[in-house]
Amino acid sequence: MSNKDSSKENPLKKLKTTGIALSEYVQSHIFEKENELREKYVGSKPYSHGLFESVFREDFLRKVKDEIKKTSKVTFKESDLFRVYQSIDMANLSDKDHSDTLPTVLELRRILYSDAWRSLIERMCGLEHGTLTGKVDCACNCHAPGCHLLCHDDVIGTRKISYIIYLTELDWTEKEGGALELYDRSISKEDEQQSDQDWPGFEEPSSIPSGLVLPIFNNMAFFTVEPGVSYHAVQEVLGDRPRLSLQGWYHAAKVPDHIESATLQQLKKEASKQESYTSFVYPDGAKVTPELSDEDSKYLSEYLHPTYLTKDALNDICKQFEEDSSVQLRNFFRQDWVDKLDEARKQEEKATSKSAGHPDYYSQGVGGDWTLVGPAHKQRFLEYCGSPASINGTESAGSMLSHLKEKVLCSVPFQRFLARITSLGLPLGHRGHVRRFRKGLDYTVAHYGILTQQSVLDATVCFVEGSGQDLATSEVEGEAEDEPDESDIMWQSGDCGGFECYIAADESGEAADEYNQNDDTELLSVSASNNTLSLVYRDPGTMRFVKYVGSTAPSSRFDISMEYEVEDNDEEEEAEVDEHEESF
Repeated sequence: MSNKDSSKENPLKKLKTTGIALSEYVQSHIFEKENELREKYVGSKPYSHGLFESVFREDFLRKVKDEIKKTSKVTFKESDLFRVYQSIDMANLSDKDHSDTLPTVLELRRILYSDAWRSLIERMCGLEHGTLTGKVDCACNCHAPGCHLLCHDDVIGTRKISYIIYLTELDWTEKEGGALELYDRSISKEDEQQSDQDWPGFEEPSSIPSGLVLPIFNNMAFFTVEPGVSYHAVQEVLGDRPRLSLQGWYHAAKVPDHIESATLQQLKKEASKQESYTSFVYPDGAKVTPELSDEDSKYLSEYLHPTYLTKDALNDICKQFEEDSSVQLRNFFRQDWVDKLDEARKQEEKATSKSAGHPDYYSQGVGGDWTLVGPAHKQRFLEYCGSPASINGTESAGSMLSHLKEKVLCSVPFQRFLARITSLGLPLGHRGHVRRFRKGLDYTVAHYGILTQQSVLDATVCFVEGSGQDLATSEVEGEAEDEPDESDIMWQSGDCGGFECYIAADESGEAADEYNQNDDTELLSVSASNNTLSLVYRDPGTMRFVKYVGSTAPSSRFDISMEYEVEDNDEEEEAEVDEHEESF
C-alpha cells in the first residue's frame, strides 16, 4: 500500500505514546466520527464546546471509579463560589507510590496527557499542533447533594482547554441537578462606551444559562478556556446521588490574550461608578440634637417591636454595637406585620416554585414587579421594583417589604433610632433594595466592585421560614424551653447557605492565582433569621456576600438590604486604633 493510501488507515493503529495503544482504552467511534464531532464543536452555542459520549471502554472507567472510591480521602472545601469535596490530585500521583493502589487511574492519566490524545483535542478545538503542553492538571471532585460551583470562565494562568470526565451513572436525570451550565454573554454596561474594534471590553455572562450538559457516566465535556467567554457553572446536585467527576485542564505555553477580561480580574476590579446615595433632609436643628423624640418613638411603634423603643434596650444595643461594630435585633418588626408578610411570602413561593428540568426553572418568580438581577459571575437574585403597599394593605410580599423600606428604614425617625443605638451620628444618605434569593438558584459573590470609599452602616432585615430564635444564645442562657424550630436549625447550621458573610479584601489588590477559600479572611457571618435586623459597620476594605441558597433551604431568603452613608470617623478611629479595632 502506498503512503497516500496508508493515511486512510484506522487512526487507532497510529495513536501510541509511551507504550500505550489508545485503541485498548478509547472507543473507536471517537476517531471514526472525528470530523462530525469537530463540526458539532464549532457550531455549538453559546460558545464552542464538545462532548465525547461513551469515550472510554466502560469496564476500564469503572475500574478508575472503583479505585478512587476505595483508596482516596476527600477534603471538604467551600467559599462564596463553591461547595465541593476534593480527593485525588493526579499531578501528585507517582508510579512508585501509587502503582499498587491506583494502577488504572495512573493509566488514565497517561492516556489523557499523551501526545496522541492531546493532538486529538487540538484538532477538535481548532488549535495548532503542539499548542497543548504535557503539564498534568487534573483532580477528582465529588459534588455531594447540595454541592455546587458558581459561574466563572476558568481562566487561571496558562489554562487552555477545560475538560470534565463524568463518573456518575448512566441513568442520571435532569431532576438530579449537577449539570454543566453554559452561559451566553454580553458587553458589560460599564464598558459599553469604551469598546474598540479589536476587543469589546469585559463581557459579562447572562443571568440564566443557555445550555446544559448532564453528567452522564463515561461522557467527556470540553471547551476552550477564553477570558470573558467560557462562562460556565456546576448546577447544585439536587438528588440523593453524588456527582463524581474528573476535572482537568490542558495548558498552553503562555497565558491567553485579553486576560484582563477573565472572571478573577473582573472580580478584582473596583467599580468606576456606584449607585448614588439618596440624601436625607432633616428638620432644622436635627443634626445638632439627633435625639430620639417621643414623637419618633410613637411613629416607629406602629412598626417596631415595643421592646426596642425602651430606654434599657436602647442602651444595651448601643453598648453591644460599640463593642462589636455589629448587632442582630431579633423579632424586630411587630408581629402583625410579620404574620402578613409570612403569609404573602409562602403564597408567593408556592405559586412560583418550579422543579429542575422545568422550562421556567431559572426564571421562576420573575415578573409581577420582580426583576432578575445579574450578571451571574457576581450575583443572581430577584429585586422588587414595584410600588409599596398601603399601611393596611394585604398585597404581595414584595409590596409589603417595599412599604417597610420606604416608611421605616428610609424615614427620619428611623435615622434618629440608628444614631441612638450606634453612636455614629445621623446617617447622611441611604441606598437599598428589596430582594428575594430563591432556593437552589440565587447568591451574591464577594468582589471589589462593592467596596466603598468610606465606612458605611449596613442594615439588612431578613424574612425566611423559622421563628428567628438564636439557638446558640438560647442554649447558653438556658432560655430554650420548647423544641427548637427545624428551620432555625437549618439556617444556623450554614449547610443550606443563605447567610451573609463579611470578608477582608486582599490588600495587595492583585488577582489570586486560583479560586481558594483560604484566600478570604472571614470577619463575620450572619445566618438568615426571620424578622431579624442585622446592623454592621463596614469599613472600605471589607467585602460581603450572601452565600448561595441551597435547594434544601427551608424557604427563599427575602430581605431589605440597606446601606447608610455615615460621617467619616477616620481621625477618631486612628486615635483609638491601638485600643479597639472592631469595625468590619
